[in-house]
Amino acid sequence: MELAVENNVHKFTQALRGSFRQGVFGEKLRAKALELLESNRFPTSHDEYWKYTRVNRISTKEFKIQHGELTSIESFKIKGLDSNAFVFVNGFFSEKLSTFSDECKSLVSVYSLLGGITSEYTIENGIFDQLNTAFATDGLHISIPKNVILEQPIEIIHVQTGNEVIGSVFHHVDVARLAQANVVMTFHSLEATNSFVNVKTNVSIEDGAHLTMTKVQTESNQNYHIATENVNQAENSNFTINTIILGGELVRNNLNIRVNGQNCETNLNSAYILKGNQHVDNHTLVDHRVANCLSNELYKGVIDDKAIAVFNGKVFVRKDAQKINAFQSNGNVLLSDSASVNSKPELEIYADDVKCSHGSTTGQLDDKAVFYLRSRGLSEKQAREMLVQAFVGDVLAKLDEPIQEFVNQVLEQRFGWDLV
Repeated sequence: MELAVENNVHKFTQALRGSFRQGVFGEKLRAKALELLESNRFPTSHDEYWKYTRVNRISTKEFKIQHGELTSIESFKIKGLDSNAFVFVNGFFSEKLSTFSDECKSLVSVYSLLGGITSEYTIENGIFDQLNTAFATDGLHISIPKNVILEQPIEIIHVQTGNEVIGSVFHHVDVARLAQANVVMTFHSLEATNSFVNVKTNVSIEDGAHLTMTKVQTESNQNYHIATENVNQAENSNFTINTIILGGELVRNNLNIRVNGQNCETNLNSAYILKGNQHVDNHTLVDHRVANCLSNELYKGVIDDKAIAVFNGKVFVRKDAQKINAFQSNGNVLLSDSASVNSKPELEIYADDVKCSHGSTTGQLDDKAVFYLRSRGLSEKQAREMLVQAFVGDVLAKLDEPIQEFVNQVLEQRFGWDLV
């Protein structure tokens, strides 16, 4: 089966070419990406980077690129966030559904309205990066100038509709010296089956700048999602990313952070709550290239039914990167005998004056704790839900309150949680 998948790239791209019109990247870049694709293949379980995640559910489909029509996105907006909202439907920017201030309009550019990216751009080796460069239809370039503190969050709402439709989006976020911004990305599906979101975000955070990114993935369990974030931090910068995964049949998040300057702080937080046949794979890399920096990574998962979670987190400390404090933790709770987790936290350290730790735990709910709560008048369902909420609570508590409320609504609707 996997041998057939390896040689399926040409067929996969041929199906997309027929429905592709104009995209984010210029023709030379697209041509280069397509050339690289022709000599590439889809990964298999023989590739270490994809060892526990097979992509044949994606690679064997014949996706198409097509516009989708929505009359309203009110059910997808995060109430109370007071944001500037930019909406993408099937990978295409929708101006009529977007709402943003004149100030924000001066800071955010829509690639398709500018004619795309024609400057020099590095195409990574990964096949999904190449697919994004070849077929991305739209995206945002967010540029926060020096010393500007953007009070309102930028909310990027992605919605997929239709059957076997691909939505390819490319975003770029630049936060200049001493600037501050908050970017919230949400991903949804509406009457979508076998759809595929392939999104890439490049981030540059300059000296003394602060950026918080929050991603909430809520697509239905008949859809696929692969996301890549490439982040570069300059000295004295602060970067926090929160990733909340509540939906998707196959989800893969690739998070690559290069800490290039001293006195940086980097925070990675994630909660993934899975059921059915979901498969969610989180791959993270924090590359400490210089001295005197701090990174914290906290990933927690709750896995039910036959769902599968994968975590591979690597902290890399280079030879001259002394005085690094790097902490990594992955915890998982299995709610059924059929659920499973593959967890691999890694430290690769070439400096000798550091404080680094990593850990991984996987277990089930404490029967004694369930019994105690039941003895206080809760049903077994309520007791188990309360313990699960407490387990992921330290991750969800890091979200802004409107986002917490939005996540709670999804948990109530999708998982039947009686939140207390």
